Amino acid sequence: MQNYLEETLLICFSFLIVHSVFLGWHKAQLQTKHSHRRQKVLVVANRLPTKPKRDADGNWTFERCSGGLVSCLAGIRAKFDMVWLGWPGADFNDVEKDIVANEAMKQGCYPVFLRQNLIDEYYNGFANNVLWPLFHYIMPPFDKGVNECSTGQWEAYRKANEIFTEAILSVYEDDDYVWIHDYHLMLVPKFLREAKPDCNIGWFLHTPFPSAEIYRTLPWRQEIIESLLHANLLGFHVYDYLRHFLSSCVQLTSLEISAHSVDATSIGGCIVTCATVPIGISPDEFLTGLQKPEVKQQIEQLHEQYAGRKVILGIDRLDYMKGIPHKLMSFGRFLENHPDWADKCVLVQLAVPSRRDVPEYQRLQRQVHELVGDSAEVRRQISGKHSSIATGVPVIYMDSSMSPDDLSALYNVADVALITSLRDGMNLVSYEYIACQHGKTVPGVLILSEFAGAAQSLGAGSIRVNPWHLQDTAHAIYEALMMGSEEREALHDYAFKYVSEHTAQKWAETFLQCLQEACSDLMEVTSQVPPLLPYEEFLSDWSESVQRLIIIDLLECLAPARERMNLHSRGRPKFIRLPPGLWQCLKLWHVETGVFRLMPS
Repeated sequence: MQNYLEETLLICFSFLIVHSVFLGWHKAQLQTKHSHRRQKVLVVANRLPTKPKRDADGNWTFERCSGGLVSCLAGIRAKFDMVWLGWPGADFNDVEKDIVANEAMKQGCYPVFLRQNLIDEYYNGFANNVLWPLFHYIMPPFDKGVNECSTGQWEAYRKANEIFTEAILSVYEDDDYVWIHDYHLMLVPKFLREAKPDCNIGWFLHTPFPSAEIYRTLPWRQEIIESLLHANLLGFHVYDYLRHFLSSCVQLTSLEISAHSVDATSIGGCIVTCATVPIGISPDEFLTGLQKPEVKQQIEQLHEQYAGRKVILGIDRLDYMKGIPHKLMSFGRFLENHPDWADKCVLVQLAVPSRRDVPEYQRLQRQVHELVGDSAEVRRQISGKHSSIATGVPVIYMDSSMSPDDLSALYNVADVALITSLRDGMNLVSYEYIACQHGKTVPGVLILSEFAGAAQSLGAGSIRVNPWHLQDTAHAIYEALMMGSEEREALHDYAFKYVSEHTAQKWAETFLQCLQEACSDLMEVTSQVPPLLPYEEFLSDWSESVQRLIIIDLLECLAPARERMNLHSRGRPKFIRLPPGLWQCLKLWHVETGVFRLMPS
């Protein structure tokens, strides 16, 4: 019995040594291939960061957009080459495509050409008519559920994702990083993994991910979630969205799932890392903009315009998830509770037009216009009840966009920012307001919906409200207007510290760092199996030996946890180090018995 145990121990020990040596060599080879050239990041989004325009001669030119992902990704160009893939924003004929592609490539962009009918079905249809509402907890009406129309939109969505994948493959080189953005392209990870099994794939969601109970109502739930599990890294704004995704994986798959990863190798995917990487803004751009002479002049004009009145500011895209009607009704409730404030404050609501061709948005626009109307039919509404000849209307409502300079001035003048999103992935308006309030003697107060992702980062620097509770929001408005300067400064200092530390550039750098680590970890886990032992030689030595010793380390009792060999990033090659005391015991045993031998690798 003792001889049998010794034989077993020695075999295990031999495997341990061989595996350690080979795995270290193999991973070193994998790492060195990254040093041969400067790696690229392929940024894949629905739209290119450029706008196509025809000049006076009828030629196509591209105007670079500012803000959004463009500014977020500007900081990573120092470390990576970057190519942006996306739809150029218009339908081009075959002759124009080559011209447009050449012009776009001059700006580091690679256009993905989609026919207008495909855009209507894929983007306006499935992406924004099915996925967007569902991800924001809007269930389809019973009489307008899954039908032939939405099934056709699904096929268009799938087709568009295939076209995007083909575009990626046309510019992809080994070891490039592919960063896919948002719910428009959730089938790309699987298509890409099937074509390039070793591809480094990251995906980031810019909206909420709904709870499993909501997500499971989607007929194509399995195809989408299994496709995402072919990415190396899945990024979300806040932990709630990550948790909802993992919960959906638990209920829809039989995969092994941990707190931050999913082992999807059994379905052709990989070991997927899930991370929380909240997006930010570039506050320096706003702080610098406030120093422009034209912005300072605009600030003075706004102070004169609203002299003697507190300004409550609402800036939202005209979207049915931004809670604009809830905001207006809460403000009306506030004026009913405190009529003396009707001539002391004004709500300036900027509603930036969005998706005007969608019927739901047209209905929302009519509803908002009714709430700010002053006719006899809506006398119970805000303007009809609280207007006067002396003070005018208490609500200034604008259906328009605004230049960055005018927006910064309005942010700076506002005493209160009122954000009542019913569901929001992050909401960067709150960040922009905090940035533009910095430096004021008495900073403004942020009222923030608890259903916005920003509430998890700026919650302690704001007044959090439930926008569905009109009375609660109305009280928050009163509390913000009456708040003392000391408490205002404390809230602002907390919020500004977060905004200035968690910038857009840091978001991009953090995501790419997480993607590098996830891909490196996957290389380590999926490295090739070491070669088999030379059994004939081993069995010959084994049969001739008289005494044998095999040591098994249970849960790292004898050998300590793997150490990092002066490597800074997680996932680099790791090596097992046997403690000197253990080696000394082995040497003494060898001297006494003369039969201890390590098999060569």
